[in-house]
Amino acid sequence: MCGLAGIFNPTDEAPIDAEGLRRMTALLAHRGPDGDGFHIEPGVGLGHRRLAIIDPEGGEQPMYNEDGSVAIVFNGMIYNYHALHDQLAAEGHVFRTKCDTETIIHAWEKWGPDCLRHMNGMFAFAIWDRNRQTLFLARDRLGKKPLHYAISPAGHVAFASELGPLAEFAAPAPRLDPRAVDDFFTFGYVPDPATIYQGVLKLPAAHSLLIERGRPVPAPARYWRADTGALAIDETACIEELRARLAECVGLRLIADVPLGAFLSGGVDSSAVVATAAGLRASPLDTFTIGFPGGEDETPYAAMVAARYGTVQHNETAAGVDYIEAARMQGRIFGEPFGDMSSVPTHAVCALARRHAKVAVSGDGGDEVFAGYRRYQWHRMTEAVRAYLPAPVRRNVIGQLARAYPKMDWAPRWMRAKYTLTELSLDSALGYFRMVTKVHRERRRALYAPGFAATVAGHDPGARIAALMEEAGTDDALAQAQYADINSWLVGDILTKVDRASMANSLEVRAPLLDYRFVEFGLRLPASLKLRGREGKYVFKRALEDRLPNEVLYRPKQGFATSLATPFRAGADRLRARLLDGPMMDCGLFNRAEIARLIDSHAGGLSDHAGALWPLLVFEGFLAGLGQTAARPATAFVAAA
Repeated sequence: MCGLAGIFNPTDEAPIDAEGLRRMTALLAHRGPDGDGFHIEPGVGLGHRRLAIIDPEGGEQPMYNEDGSVAIVFNGMIYNYHALHDQLAAEGHVFRTKCDTETIIHAWEKWGPDCLRHMNGMFAFAIWDRNRQTLFLARDRLGKKPLHYAISPAGHVAFASELGPLAEFAAPAPRLDPRAVDDFFTFGYVPDPATIYQGVLKLPAAHSLLIERGRPVPAPARYWRADTGALAIDETACIEELRARLAECVGLRLIADVPLGAFLSGGVDSSAVVATAAGLRASPLDTFTIGFPGGEDETPYAAMVAARYGTVQHNETAAGVDYIEAARMQGRIFGEPFGDMSSVPTHAVCALARRHAKVAVSGDGGDEVFAGYRRYQWHRMTEAVRAYLPAPVRRNVIGQLARAYPKMDWAPRWMRAKYTLTELSLDSALGYFRMVTKVHRERRRALYAPGFAATVAGHDPGARIAALMEEAGTDDALAQAQYADINSWLVGDILTKVDRASMANSLEVRAPLLDYRFVEFGLRLPASLKLRGREGKYVFKRALEDRLPNEVLYRPKQGFATSLATPFRAGADRLRARLLDGPMMDCGLFNRAEIARLIDSHAGGLSDHAGALWPLLVFEGFLAGLGQTAARPATAFVAAA
C-alpha cells in the first residue's frame, strides 16, 4: 500500500512549493517505507511513498504514459488489472511494467473519468494530464482507501492520503468544525465528506474530482451507487452462487509478489476467508489472531479453523492494554478524533501480521453485506411493530411512556425498556439512527458547554441516516439499514480503522467480502436469506457448513474488543486528571460539572458510562496532540475564506 500527496494551482502555472510537497510526502512514510518519488512541473506537484507489493522492481511512482504527458500517484490495488492490461494492450497501448498502476494510466487515456467504471479494486489516486490541463482525483466504490483535499488561502488545491500533510498549508491555530465535533460524539467518527477541520474535506467513497486549470474547483461527482434491486433466487441456487463468488473474490486478492497472510479472529467472516484462501493456495497460509482474556476471547475458535486448514498460526494476547493511554494515540494515528475502541486491538493484529507478511486478507464487510449485526434483527422487529401501530399512537402514547420510564443503566437487561420504547416511538429511519448512535443527543447536549450546545443546536446528525435510507431505493427495511451502514458506518468507521491501523504498520489489508459485486449480491438477496429468525447471515453460514465447524458458525456473535467498564472504574482518578483539566477545559466546548458527574457515577458502580467516557478521552488526546507542535499528526489547517 502507499501514500500520496500533491499540490495543484488551478489558476495558472506559478511554481508550487516543492519543499513543502516533500515535507508533506515525508509525513506519509509509514504508508510507504520502500521509497519515495516526485513529479514537479509548472503549477503542479505529485508526491508518493511506496509499499511495494506488485512488480517491486518496476512499479516506482509517479508513473507515466509513453510520452510523459500523463503522471499518476496511486494507493491501492486494481484486482482486474490483468484483464484490463490485455484489453488495452490489444488496442495498442504500450506497457513497460507488470504493475497495476500502469493499467490505470492507459485506462484514463482510453476512457477518461469513465475509467473508474472499468476497475475492480481498492484505490485512491491522482492523475495529472498535461495535454488536458486537468488533475483527476478518485476514490474506490466502498471507500477502502482514503483521500483528503483542501484549498489553501492562496487558492492552491492540496490533497493527501491522510490529514497530517495538509498542515503544510495551515495557519498556526486550527479551526474545528462544530458540526463535525457533534458528529464525532454521535457516531464515533466524522462522516464523509467532512473532517474535524473547517475547509478540509474527505473525497467521499465512489466519487471523483476533475479539476481543470482555468476553471473553478467543482463539487465531486459520484460514479457508483450500490444496486439494491431485489434478486429472485432460491436458497439452493443462492448457496451455489455465493460459493462461486466468494472463491473469485478471495482468489483475486491473493495476487501479490510479497509474503501474504490472513487475519483470523475466530468469527464467521475471517474464518470463511481463511477457509477459501487455504483451498486456493499450494503453500500453507500464515494466519494472525489477537486474543482477549475473559469473555470476548475467540482464540479457541481461531485455533479450530487454523488446525483444520493447516495454517501457520500466529497468536498474541491483548492483555494489560492501557486504554486510557491508548486513547491518546487515536488522534496521532487517525489525524482526527476516532472513537472505535477496537482500533486498539486492530493495530496490534496489524503489527503482528507485519512481522510475517506484507499483505493480509481480512473478513471485513460480512456483517454489512449479509446482515450479521444484532441491530438488523432489532430493526426488523421494530419495523414489524410499527406496521401495526399508527404513527400518532407511537409518537404520543409510546413516546410518553418512553419519557416517563426511568433509564436504569444499572438494572438487568430485561428491565431496561427506555431505549426500546423510545425507538418504537420514532419513525423507521430515526429509530435506526438511534440504534447506531454512540452518545445520544440528550447526553451530548449535557456534556457540551452552553455556548457550544447553542452552536450545534440546529445540527441534525440523524438526517444523514434518513437520507441514506431514502436513497437506498427499496422498501425492504433490512436492505435500507444495510445500505445506510455501507455508506456511513462501513466507510467512516470500519474501513477507516483498518486503513490507518494497517498503514501505521506498513501493512496492506485486502477485504474480499467487500468486492463491490459481492456487496451488491448481498444487498439484493431476499431478507429471509440474510436474516432467518434470530440468525443473521443465514445463507452465508449455510454456504459454509461443509467448510467450518458449527461451533464457529452458530455461536453468539462477539466483538473484537473488551469491556472498558472495569478499567475505567479502576482509573477514575486518571480520568479526572485527563478530562477535568488541561485542553478539555481550555477548548471551551465541554461542561466540566457534567463530565465530573459521569466519572463519579461510573466509578461508584451506579452506571456504566464507558460508552461516553471513551470518546471524551479520545477527544482529549486529539486536543493534547494539537498542542505538541513537534509531533502534530493532524493539523492546524485554516480554510480559505
